[in-house]
Amino acid sequence: MRKVLEGAIILPAYGTLGRWILNYFIREDTMSTRTPIIAGNWKMNKTVAEAVSFVQEIREALQGIRGVDKVLCPPFVALVPVRELLAGTDIGLGAQNMYYEEKGAYTGEISPLMLEGLCQYVILGHSERRAYFGETDEGVNRKIKAALAHGLTPIVCVGESLEQHEAGETEAWVSGQVRAALAGLTPEQVRGIIIAYEPIWAIGTGKAATPEGANAVIAGPVRGTIAELYGDEVAQAVRVQYGGSVKPQNIGPFMEQPEIDGALVGGASLKPDFVDIVRIAAEVKGKG
Repeated sequence: MRKVLEGAIILPAYGTLGRWILNYFIREDTMSTRTPIIAGNWKMNKTVAEAVSFVQEIREALQGIRGVDKVLCPPFVALVPVRELLAGTDIGLGAQNMYYEEKGAYTGEISPLMLEGLCQYVILGHSERRAYFGETDEGVNRKIKAALAHGLTPIVCVGESLEQHEAGETEAWVSGQVRAALAGLTPEQVRGIIIAYEPIWAIGTGKAATPEGANAVIAGPVRGTIAELYGDEVAQAVRVQYGGSVKPQNIGPFMEQPEIDGALVGGASLKPDFVDIVRIAAEVKGKG
């Protein structure tokens, strides 16, 4: 209980964010039953040969870690060989993006129909896709609906820029992204979505948010917004990851936070360090 209270008290300046935290998390049932999930986003790294070699290196150690869902998200060209290496394990496979149409004249795009049966997860709305390729909230919402229609679990990314963070706009921005992402979805669909809160200013910079600060944003603008739209029961069922310069040295404090259910790991997922991150997450959540 004390940990939740401390996480709430440190952000009084966020206005309704503080009220969200008090409404949803100062309660007796603070222990989460959500299974933690650690996903490695390899981004545009590793050739097919390098991907195969790396998975062979970490596969056995990853499979031996219980109580946490593990997901590898290699580039598109490595999905098939990595899928073969993961067959018969409890390690999930995810794509890094997809288009919302099933087929057509969309040069260079990958459709949900192509991913269906190939992998289980797909990362959608990553800040790099939004910043470099002009992805919009509306487009991300269409992708989420398409992914769900084809049996894929979306990992939906939200997060504020450094300018928004310093201007005190985190609450409004992140809440708006969550609302836009979930528009038109049923409560049951929302339950199956994973949300990754990634403050843009912490991605690849080596500067992570504080565990308490990330927990407060997840408690308020993320889970609080879901509760407003779909009710507290649905909000408590959704798994929410933290992402942004995650590494073995800081994953423990993040996983100690009651509203953080895992991590979307970037650079550290390209190294054997990823196994340590998964192991620590499982141990801290008390399910390893």
